[in-house]
Amino acid sequence: MRFTIAIDGPAAAGKGTISKAVAAHYGFAHLDTGLLYRAVGARTLDGTDPIEAAKALTADDLDAGNLRTPEVAQAASKVAVIGEVRAALVDFQRAFARRAGGAVLDGRDIGTVICPNADAKLFVTASADVRAERRYLELVGKGTEIDRETVLADVKERDARDMERAEAPLKPADDAVLIDTSDLAIQEAIAAAVAAIDKLSPAE
Repeated sequence: MRFTIAIDGPAAAGKGTISKAVAAHYGFAHLDTGLLYRAVGARTLDGTDPIEAAKALTADDLDAGNLRTPEVAQAASKVAVIGEVRAALVDFQRAFARRAGGAVLDGRDIGTVICPNADAKLFVTASADVRAERRYLELVGKGTEIDRETVLADVKERDARDMERAEAPLKPADDAVLIDTSDLAIQEAIAAAVAAIDKLSPAE
């Protein structure tokens, strides 16, 4: 049985948390496609050419311990605008989406570019202020010294770069279900996602 769920949205909207919960609910495999770009971005911080880094990417690169830092997040956003980088990572993502047993992929262009024929598509979003506050609390909780204004500026910068890039800009697929998590608790957002997917009758 193959059933593909595409979940897109901007940074800190909650799509990662929702995607993991949805995958667990249905017993599907999960891929955070943002990790692919973070892994490439991390390599560029060491001086590696982004296109070469993308072509040489391996599963082991996704386990690097530094992929959640603000520096790597910015680097990932920058390499994601490079068409050759995106092309190098497309096959990896599409092969994962077609795996037997069902798959959940979250990112920024899953429903529009990577899996336009996905069985279910969600677009998870929230206001920039709410997303920045979530990211700020996450970073501070990990011991990162940073202020709210810097985090908000970073969120807005990433949004602009992701939405305005020529290659696969961040936007909802025409048939995606929109879930705004600004005023939702985590469990409420997960429940909304599951309810939307259930309407499309995924196999249990």
